[in-house]
Amino acid sequence: MAQETQANAEKAGNGMKKNILLRTNLLICMVIIAGFLMTAVLSYRANYSASLENIEQVSTLTSEGIYYQMNSAFTKPVNISLTMANDSLLKEFLATEAEHLANKEYIETIRRYLGGYQNKYNYDSVFLVSTESGRYYNFNGLDRVLEKGDPENDWYFEILDSTQDYSMNVDNDEVIGADNEITVFVNCKIKSDSGGTIGVVGVGVRISYLQDLLQGYQDEFGVNAYLINENGTIEISTDYTGFEAVSLFDIGRYRQYGGQVQNDILGWKEEGMAKSFWVGENIKGRSDYIVTRYLPELGWHLVVERDTSSYITKLNKQLALTMLVIAVIIGVILYIITQVIRSFNRRIIALTESVEQERHTMFEKATEQLFDKIYELDITKNRPANQATAQYFEKMGAPKGTPYDQALQIVAERQIHEAYREGYVETFKPESVLRAYEDGRDTLRYDFMILNEEGRYYWMRITARIVKWESDGSIHMLTYRQNIDAEKQQERRLHELAQTDEMTGLLTKTATERQIEEALKRNPEKLYAFFITDIDSFKQANDLYGHSFGDTVIVSFARTIQQHFREDDIAGRFGGDEFVVFASIPGKEWAVEKAAELSRDLCWMHQVGNDRWQITASIGVAVLQGADFEMFYKNADAALYESKKNGRNRYTMYYKEAE
Repeated sequence: MAQETQANAEKAGNGMKKNILLRTNLLICMVIIAGFLMTAVLSYRANYSASLENIEQVSTLTSEGIYYQMNSAFTKPVNISLTMANDSLLKEFLATEAEHLANKEYIETIRRYLGGYQNKYNYDSVFLVSTESGRYYNFNGLDRVLEKGDPENDWYFEILDSTQDYSMNVDNDEVIGADNEITVFVNCKIKSDSGGTIGVVGVGVRISYLQDLLQGYQDEFGVNAYLINENGTIEISTDYTGFEAVSLFDIGRYRQYGGQVQNDILGWKEEGMAKSFWVGENIKGRSDYIVTRYLPELGWHLVVERDTSSYITKLNKQLALTMLVIAVIIGVILYIITQVIRSFNRRIIALTESVEQERHTMFEKATEQLFDKIYELDITKNRPANQATAQYFEKMGAPKGTPYDQALQIVAERQIHEAYREGYVETFKPESVLRAYEDGRDTLRYDFMILNEEGRYYWMRITARIVKWESDGSIHMLTYRQNIDAEKQQERRLHELAQTDEMTGLLTKTATERQIEEALKRNPEKLYAFFITDIDSFKQANDLYGHSFGDTVIVSFARTIQQHFREDDIAGRFGGDEFVVFASIPGKEWAVEKAAELSRDLCWMHQVGNDRWQITASIGVAVLQGADFEMFYKNADAALYESKKNGRNRYTMYYKEAE
């Protein structure tokens, strides 16, 4: 009986042990399952957020790359077309066309002119249309006559009716040998001296080149890019051109987005700035990411879109795989609980680090493929964020291990032009970056001049993106550099062209007045002389020998004036035959001698071929101190009037001491 009782006790004890073990295993399994599920969910959410952040950053950087490439692709054709439209030789051709309609040599001259531009700049098409005859000339000669009613000629009559100086359209190229290739045409009006339109000139660029460019971005980064006009019509994409006249908002998912997306895209016209937003419905209400930019020179909108569906599918597969792994691991845990716990902890740590590293590497590869020389800074810790950035600062002269703010100062002192050093440091120093982030700005940009390897300064642009690193909450800055020397040189040339009289090379009236006002503002205490010269009876030269002869008089007269003054004196053409010179002088006697010298040398017999005409000039001079532009001009003009009243071919002085 006692033995039976002991056996029952042992049996009960064994059962209790089994129950305790079972409960312990179940408890541990439940804890592990709960931990795995929580880890899987958190990992999924972290990966999802990282993926969306990656989509936003890569899409934004891609849009910037396409934006600058498209601007570069169209700036030159537009400038060349405008240059031809303002060519006096081409205007002369059109003015005399009616006299040479049947003249083969005339047509050959135009063909050589257009062919010269095509060969020089390698354009697919160079053309000229006369508004008088409707004739369409190209590098092959006379191609056809444009008539109303033909849909193929609508582009021509539309630009004639518009108020714009130039336009762009996508059409098939009907020129012999062009095989009706779809082409982007730049169309510029040619204006007569009276302001009327006498012709249209322009160039054409094959759209296949631009489509290949967009296709490259699509293949590389998985984005779809579109160039659309103000009506939403797709001018250029990988699948469409303006020739088909397909609206972006009538294709694919855009039909489902509604009018708000259309308004957001077409209503954005901030030059150089991007607008980005999420549209559609998916997890967290986000499906597609759109970045739009406005190209004012073209009047087009750039739209870059990225679909999240592939990322969501990939993440869902990763989650399913994780759940399967959990089930297998739990089965193993039931046999070797202690070993599994230790192994499991190590796996969690390794998995978390691997996911973070993979995300970081994926972003770096994507951005490095998109832009050259991308560097990353940890602004919070005031140091480079990777080895490539650290090596860059060492190459630029900063010792290894130098904090970022000090390295920035070293680069500025050794490489940056002194005029831009302060702005460079102020823009990118840690305090400025953190302040910009707190103000809600995510982009910084600065243009400056930097030394190249040959010791010559050139223009560079640094664009920086400010992001918050989710892993540790630190603020990072990703920068990329862009050589914009050619862009800046073009801007300078256009600025000089806008200030210079085309015929004489002197300053325009507006530029002359502005420079005089600036000189008076800088040194109001100096004594100045203001000369106004006018060609006597200039209308007679035009009436007797024609405007071409009159133009040679103007050019020679301007050249003679320039020869009598210093390089830093301000000389300009105020109108037809009126010229002004503004000069700082040592005394009144200098101005009197210069006026007498001018009056003598501006008198000669001007001859072109067999045509001869006597040039004389009337001169008015105002010598003042402490006066403004209006006072100088008023008194010099009054002096000029006295010279004309007293018989012309003389000078009159006006002089007033400072009060």
